[in-house]
Amino acid sequence: MADLRLDILVFPTYDVGTLAIYDSSTYPDSPPIVSGATISIDIPSFGIVSLPFLVLETNIFNSSNLGISDIGIYEPLPDGIYKLKYSISPATTNYVEKTIMRIDVLQEKFDSAFMKLDMMECDREIKTQSKVELNSIYLLIQGSIAAANNCAETQSYKLYKQASKMLDNFIKNNCGCSGNNYQVNFI
Repeated sequence: MADLRLDILVFPTYDVGTLAIYDSSTYPDSPPIVSGATISIDIPSFGIVSLPFLVLETNIFNSSNLGISDIGIYEPLPDGIYKLKYSISPATTNYVEKTIMRIDVLQEKFDSAFMKLDMMECDREIKTQSKVELNSIYLLIQGSIAAANNCAETQSYKLYKQASKMLDNFIKNNCGCSGNNYQVNFI
């Protein structure tokens, strides 16, 4: 007989509007007899919502069932640090907590900028400069995720904001760079 070990996994959905959480727990009985399975999700800028959680299933959440938007209205979920707590009755002793940095909105914007790079009709230095800028932004995004995974929330948000600011500037300038950074730093 297996011991009770609660665990959850957050899967990428590649969709700004959904959050997928899987119950990867080990239960002492099969099928598991679980009462009061719930998940509490601390949503950035919206607070904590507690919802029923399906055992040994992938649970999909969106703005509507999280209470961010009206029922039937689907909006992008906000980027930021999400704190998850999966529990079964009694919740005081049987729970697991995870913290994740969600960056799907920023990643979608980055992907769009990256895809435009090949379509830009720039000279070699400008195209190379654009790649350098996008690589710098990507590293900031990854740094934000790493900081959140290591409980450095302030650093995570700082890196996220810097990446977002650089990406907005990159998109606004539409490859309007001079290529000087590449020539100065890499030639």
